[in-house]
Amino acid sequence: MRKIERLLQEYGESHQNKVNVAIHTIAVPSIYLVTLGLLWSIPTPGFIDHFAVTWAHLAALPVLYYYFTLSGPIGAAMTLLTIVCFLIVEALAEAGMSVWLFSLALFVVMWILQFVGHHVEGKKPSFLKDLQFLLVGPAWWWVHWLKRMNIQY
Repeated sequence: MRKIERLLQEYGESHQNKVNVAIHTIAVPSIYLVTLGLLWSIPTPGFIDHFAVTWAHLAALPVLYYYFTLSGPIGAAMTLLTIVCFLIVEALAEAGMSVWLFSLALFVVMWILQFVGHHVEGKKPSFLKDLQFLLVGPAWWWVHWLKRMNIQY
């Protein structure tokens, strides 16, 4: 069994209840978005500002590398999600919204929802066993879409 299959199988064990799955379908990509938003909001040293690179951009590189080591299609899908998230963050900033405040508020709400989902499920979140599952969640979210598009992951 490939590593990605093992990770998704283990992650899926605590995501069987329809309510929990529905919550995670919304919360997982939202948390990915706002995590990038929070990292984007951290001031960078002046010499980095010249290149319009943020901490979110720097963090995205090893994260996307991780996804590509698991699976090419999941890596490509996560690259797409990352680009969309950066576009949303930039749109929020352009609209004059406080990206860090928006991100922090949504981060808290989405994590509360996820814990409610796990309470309904009756199982602890996978990341309490292994932090790697914080990154497996978005891959799990994509697998549902990849299967619908008949793309092998």
